[in-house]
Amino acid sequence: EALAAAKELSNGSSADIVVKAQVLAGGRGLGTFANGFKSGVHVCYSAEDAAAVAGRMLGQRLITKQTGAEGRPCATVLVTERLFMRREMYLAMTYDRESQGPVVVASSKGGTSIEDTARDDPDAVVKIPLDITKGDATMSDEVAQDIARALGLSEDKAVNAAAHQVKLLYKLFREKDATMVEVNPLVETPTGDIVCVDAKINFDDNAEFRQQAIHAQRDTSQEDPREVRASAADLNYIGLDGNIGCLVNGAGLAMATMDIIKLHGGSPANFLDVGGSANESQVTEAFTLLNEDPKVEAILVNIFGGIMRCDIIAQGIISAAKVINMRVPLVVRLQGNKVNEAKSLIADSGLRIISADDLDDAARKACVLAQVTHLANEINVDVKFSVPPLHV
Repeated sequence: EALAAAKELSNGSSADIVVKAQVLAGGRGLGTFANGFKSGVHVCYSAEDAAAVAGRMLGQRLITKQTGAEGRPCATVLVTERLFMRREMYLAMTYDRESQGPVVVASSKGGTSIEDTARDDPDAVVKIPLDITKGDATMSDEVAQDIARALGLSEDKAVNAAAHQVKLLYKLFREKDATMVEVNPLVETPTGDIVCVDAKINFDDNAEFRQQAIHAQRDTSQEDPREVRASAADLNYIGLDGNIGCLVNGAGLAMATMDIIKLHGGSPANFLDVGGSANESQVTEAFTLLNEDPKVEAILVNIFGGIMRCDIIAQGIISAAKVINMRVPLVVRLQGNKVNEAKSLIADSGLRIISADDLDDAARKACVLAQVTHLANEINVDVKFSVPPLHV
């Protein structure tokens, strides 16, 4: 297919062809495939070369600075004609907490990481807040032209062409419930045309009911399987590289739990907020997810009962324990709404759970237990943790 696409593009001529790995991660040009093949972006000078490059990309995992060591699978490549550029620019639209509305970020220096540009030449990055209260007039011709000039353009033809692109991109940003539209690079060709060469778009998950056609295109093969599973259960989960699984209610408490684990020398395996409205089945799924993660060597449950009652968490843990093989030690810290009922449920269940009444003690115990599990795993020794059933 890549050979046929390249031949169609070249049409018998010597047109240069670009082959680009379609992996949901930035930094592809500087990435490396698991087979040792360098770069996810190649310029080829014949259809046969393009096919050969595609063959070395497809079916491999591309590792970039954004993917982690495991990389992302490359199942598709883009084969397109090479575009010659007079200049490369950067353009993004997102939401800004400071101005409490949409903001445009523009730079005359594109084709590279905007973070690097902001660090090395902060004056080259311009932020333009948009007044969303103006409705359709938010992105007026005047505003669009100001953004075009912020890109470093000055000739009328280029300014007008860029302003037209900016207005279309804002229309996309607004109508499709995007949280970010990033074009890098936005280029000016030798003939003065403005072209979006590469783009990244994020969509608001809360607007899925309005944007079903877009969300139906979600490629879960490009995501952490743990996060896909958590998303299906409507759990707020982000996978990390540590070895202590965390089950917490509330994003702030989850962050504090992760911090105190680090303070005691441990490393969190995840961010998992079950929220205030989770039911027993969601808690069971969250607990199962942590227990089945091969990186997890201890689990810390930290619940401050308010809207999320402690007894619901306890029942979820008990339900999960009935259907899974608890392979790692479990530390539970419960405080707040229905905490006595929760402790009674756990005590009556017969589960061997290590309890703690304050977060510092709970984190310290989880870190020590994780170390014990890790050492045992290193020498292939099976360790079982047991405490008296009433130690709750």
